[in-house]
Amino acid sequence: MEKVLEIKKQTVKPKRAITTKLYWQGSPYDIVFEPAQIQEKLNRTDLPCYVMKDFKGRIGVANGGGLVSEGRGLEVLAMTPPMKPEQLGDASFRKDYNLKYCYKTGAMANGIASEELVIAIGKAGFLGSFGAAGLVPKRVEQAIDTIQANLPTESYAFNLIHSPNEPALEYGAVDLFLKKGVHVVEASAFLALSENIVWYRVAGLSQDANGHVVTKNKVIAKISRSEVATPFLKPAPDNFLNSLLEKGRITPLQAQLAKQVPMADDITCEADSGGHTDNRALTALLPSIIRLRDDMQTKYQFKKQVRVGAAGGISTPESALAAFAMGAAYVVTGSVNQACVEAGTSEHVRQLLQTVASTDVTMAPASDMFEMGVELQVLKRGTMFGPRAKKLYEYYIRYSSIDDIPAKERGKLEKQIFQKPLEEVWQGCIEFFEQRDPSQIEHAKGNPKRKMALIFRWYLGLSSNWANAGTDGRKLDYQIWCGPSMGAFNDWVIGTDLEPYQNRKAAVVAERIMQDAAVLWRVNTLKMQGVEF
Repeated sequence: MEKVLEIKKQTVKPKRAITTKLYWQGSPYDIVFEPAQIQEKLNRTDLPCYVMKDFKGRIGVANGGGLVSEGRGLEVLAMTPPMKPEQLGDASFRKDYNLKYCYKTGAMANGIASEELVIAIGKAGFLGSFGAAGLVPKRVEQAIDTIQANLPTESYAFNLIHSPNEPALEYGAVDLFLKKGVHVVEASAFLALSENIVWYRVAGLSQDANGHVVTKNKVIAKISRSEVATPFLKPAPDNFLNSLLEKGRITPLQAQLAKQVPMADDITCEADSGGHTDNRALTALLPSIIRLRDDMQTKYQFKKQVRVGAAGGISTPESALAAFAMGAAYVVTGSVNQACVEAGTSEHVRQLLQTVASTDVTMAPASDMFEMGVELQVLKRGTMFGPRAKKLYEYYIRYSSIDDIPAKERGKLEKQIFQKPLEEVWQGCIEFFEQRDPSQIEHAKGNPKRKMALIFRWYLGLSSNWANAGTDGRKLDYQIWCGPSMGAFNDWVIGTDLEPYQNRKAAVVAERIMQDAAVLWRVNTLKMQGVEF
């Protein structure tokens, strides 16, 4: 992107950084002095970059030519080797998933990370995850068929979200992924391992002709705490393996092979992100998880080490490069993709996200883990969802049933939030869970507290659907998952072709972030040698 670095000729004042004098020899046409031309040379990250002072005292930059330690030529003040975007991150991540760069798009739930987005990202050589969380099995199956038809050889992933309150939904997702041949899942929101994620992992194990373990089903685990990361860095637990053996879901050989591999191929450290988040600082989280991974590798001596990637706050070349500099094997973007044209959301949401600042976010109760008090990060600008969702959780904590809510307060809820009588909402819950998980209704019978939770979750669940569909009359109730990275991205693209949301395509955003991160590495390398920009 042309505005990543604005170079002003008069501010380039190199200081001596190379102790042994080197001299540049080359064609005079290779060296440039004007700011725009210097920027072009810096952008050629596939070539070396030399900074020199000519005989007139001008500062110039060249990509070609050669270096000598003696003889005539221009004295070299600083230099950098080639640093292509492909070199950022862990090369094995690119190889294993057949990618162009170590870059992945996250699985925004309810299909916001849509088929179109995953396909566009996949065709461009990146890894995209479909946002399967919150969708009924039939809708997920349609997405699988569409993505597999359009990405026959390219990589893709599907989200497997932990559903402690709806175990049948998690089981159904794994069963579907195994039947349809989905070989990469992004496991998110797991508080601990479940039998279902172990089933998915182990059911894909086999041996090659040399007796080496082959892991057909890959797991990318998204975590924000070391206690959650640890089980994914170990082999599958015996209690789950024994249960799966008894049920005939895995073979004795697979159970044996499971002891030789970790539960995940990759661990994504999720920092301050949109959606489910602990609002952790990446600079604290990523190094601690890398050290934990190293300890687990030392203990178990896996043939292939688990890679550690970074997510949450990644939306600019600076944030991506910072993650790679800390040792991230790959980076994951989330919020910024929701503003892209391929995202499964409404034009109103995209237009709103274009105006977001980093401070325009807040925390609110999560629909899928409402009773546990789990929160997620959402947009607070242009919507009342955050405070309204928090009000519902306050009622849930304060009262034992819907009937306990004072009539005046209940009237406000029905008028301002639900826009219909709560008993009518309950009927809608019954119809919804008959398709999704009938056991939820059974558990609510004779349990008024549970019934109240399902009614409140009706609002929390539908609010994101209203945002995705652009439902009229519900704009103030739109639940828009968003982290501060959205504001950082908006700041970065001011004055460029990506400022209007209509021009934001997920693959273009990915390409710009990675290319400009490589340029930024080059600029920083020159700065450390005394070049002032």
